Amino acid sequence: MKYVILVGDGMADAPVPELGNTTPLEAAYTPHMDALAQGAVALGLARTIPDGFEPGSDVGNMTILGYDPRQYFTGRAPIEAASMGIELGPEDVAVRCNLVTLAQRNAQWVMEDYSAGHIPTGEAHKIIENLRPQLEDEDFELYPGVSYRHLLIWRGGLTEVKGVKLTPPHSIPGQPIEPHLPQGNGSAVFLNFMERARAHLNTRAGKANAIWLWGAGPKPQMPTLQARFGLMGSVISAVDLVRGLGVYAGLRVIRVPGMTGYLDTNYQGKATAALRALEEGDDLVYVHVEAPDEVSHEGNAQKKIQAIEDFDSQIVGPIAEGLKQFGDYSILLLPDHPTPVSLRVHTRDPVPFLIYRSTDVAPRSSQIAFSETCAKASGITVSEGHTLLGMLLHR
Repeated sequence: MKYVILVGDGMADAPVPELGNTTPLEAAYTPHMDALAQGAVALGLARTIPDGFEPGSDVGNMTILGYDPRQYFTGRAPIEAASMGIELGPEDVAVRCNLVTLAQRNAQWVMEDYSAGHIPTGEAHKIIENLRPQLEDEDFELYPGVSYRHLLIWRGGLTEVKGVKLTPPHSIPGQPIEPHLPQGNGSAVFLNFMERARAHLNTRAGKANAIWLWGAGPKPQMPTLQARFGLMGSVISAVDLVRGLGVYAGLRVIRVPGMTGYLDTNYQGKATAALRALEEGDDLVYVHVEAPDEVSHEGNAQKKIQAIEDFDSQIVGPIAEGLKQFGDYSILLLPDHPTPVSLRVHTRDPVPFLIYRSTDVAPRSSQIAFSETCAKASGITVSEGHTLLGMLLHR
């Protein structure tokens, strides 16, 4: 049996007036996802964000991979550190370092853009390299990542940051930053870093005029999927966060050329790499597409429809067709969390999911679609999202 998990990041939404009060998922043309829904053994809603956690891709994707965040989650940045090959000691802390755009409005600084205009990776690397002499010392290290996503490592800083409160920049679009600056234990150190970086970046041209620190935490302790289920597999994503979760889960990271995490990502390359990994012996492949979430943060319903349709036609369709060569296969399809375009931030509402098994097709009406409405109408709600993997594996 081959297993594939397909994640359209932030794909779930709420009804949008400009779309006739349908969601982007309902408005999009998605024949491949709908076909899977019409034959799925399970179609319903799942809670991927446990109570007490900020709704984010870190918690959501950890849940989908079968790990209860209440037991394993320590922060976003240490997960990304694993993807970047950064070794963390037991007392080290990783901190997410976004390049952002701040703007002054009504005598207040606001979060203009959490991604600095989706800054190209090459340009971002130059900025990080220029910041290193300003910020690094024997305790602090800066590491360049992809686009706006980078890391700060605080060696031996664990006891200094326990209880610190850090806000994700994508949670405060257009809002004043003052109430959301670092607070609590260790906040003075983070504020100092942000101020020093800002003083340096303000002297340079471009949208990246500040850094924003968040997602701090130590290395998590997670058993691999091989140890838990005897599974060998791979993860395909443009996002360090998802790749890092794959590393901790014992999955091989497949780096597809041209992956960007946006609408211009290499969809075909991802689909081809997923099928090739299964042909070469993988039991499971986890394919994550970031684009629906990114355009949701922009508040753009039409771009979200495009992202969903691209996901359907260039990821779901080719992979579903290619899986037929194996005979026995199962698919788990879902978003990791909703990102309503009207809010431009993540929410904790349950997301639609389906499980399709080639060996147990359950025909449904041709009116069934993979959508929030049809998932809710099924009456099925999985309240503990980390059990979805067990459902997929039939264990």
